[in-house]
Amino acid sequence: MYRSLLHTIILFVVFIFELNAGEIHVVHNKSQADLKMYVTDYSNQADLLVYVAKYSSEAKNKDEIWHYVKYPNQADVKIIFVKYPNEADLKVHFVKYKNQAGWKVSHEWNGRIR
Repeated sequence: MYRSLLHTIILFVVFIFELNAGEIHVVHNKSQADLKMYVTDYSNQADLLVYVAKYSSEAKNKDEIWHYVKYPNQADVKIIFVKYPNEADLKVHFVKYKNQAGWKVSHEWNGRIR
């Protein structure tokens, strides 16, 4: 029993840390989302400043650089955009240039989106 429990815990930890890529798919149902996002009007309101890359290779191993994919099975993280900040797991602001992207605050999702 102990071994089975340990195996389950290890699998859970591995699954959590596998959410480490910038391949993003937007879903339309909260139950399908790994993460709920709110888009802020200003960069100083955000937890994470995000740059959207044209190519998936640009987004690998970077929380702050995203590449959108068409199908959920291609995504490392499935997100949904919510209407109100209090519904969100993470507040993001989209930036124009790659060098502007990055974490603004320490956050529980830091290192888990890439």
